Amino acid sequence: MKDLINEFIDHISVERGLAQNTVVAYRHDLSVYTDYLAKKKIKSPDKVQRKHVTDFMFAQKKSGLAAKSITRSLAAIKMFHRFLVREKLAKEDPTDLVETPKVWKSVPDVLSTNEVESMIQAAKGRKWQAIRDYAILELFYASGMRVSEMVNLTLDQINLNEGYVQCVGKGNKERVVPIGSSAQTAVDRYINKVRGKLVRDKDNMFLFLSRLGRKISRQSFWKIVKKYKNKANIKKEIKPHTLRHSFATHLLEHGADLRSVQEMLGHADISTTQIYTHVDKERLRTVHKEFHPRG
Repeated sequence: MKDLINEFIDHISVERGLAQNTVVAYRHDLSVYTDYLAKKKIKSPDKVQRKHVTDFMFAQKKSGLAAKSITRSLAAIKMFHRFLVREKLAKEDPTDLVETPKVWKSVPDVLSTNEVESMIQAAKGRKWQAIRDYAILELFYASGMRVSEMVNLTLDQINLNEGYVQCVGKGNKERVVPIGSSAQTAVDRYINKVRGKLVRDKDNMFLFLSRLGRKISRQSFWKIVKKYKNKANIKKEIKPHTLRHSFATHLLEHGADLRSVQEMLGHADISTTQIYTHVDKERLRTVHKEFHPRG
């Protein structure tokens, strides 16, 4: 089974061009799945029955795994078995009639515009690190990019004169996102005053660099966000994508249309973007309750 998983992983990473994070997650999910089958003495995909797949899902649920994780795991398993049948490595697909469990989409946590502003202002300073971090926060909030897109952004993907970034998202899909003057000014200052002092290799084109001159890591990026959240005395628990969620929510709150926000976020399906309309509805409900005389 491990050899079959390797063939499948090669397929989704090379031919399908799925994001690296997705590929890693699918490999993990399939390893857990095939380990479960091995305990049941099932070593060939042709021996797998629908009951084995559903039993595996129930076992995951019983272990306390979140519904969203179980859904992702089933997606990997379904794709794996379809691949095996298509490549004639198996005769039947046991997942054909297995339904994906319905998962309530959780409304993402967002910061208010004032909280975002105080967080960005908390990064202001004259030292190189403050200049870099300020540019990171300004650009992140201005563009709504994913963390992975931010850390992999290169100099030739940002046009400060025209005010846009060209980022590469999931599945290597490119999109152009406009950025405002605040982000343009902050990034321009970082490039001209800081980046040249950090870079060690002239062939290094990554925009944001660490003190060692390397591409900044996702972990470092998350530490930066958390650092200035604490410095701004924001009590909310935030996640790496909180500024991305805030970007989308604030655009919709101020009248942006859903299709435009979908394009800027790089969502393949508009239903993914629609989660932010729920955030707006919750805000309206709160306002109504607070200010309506019979709220």
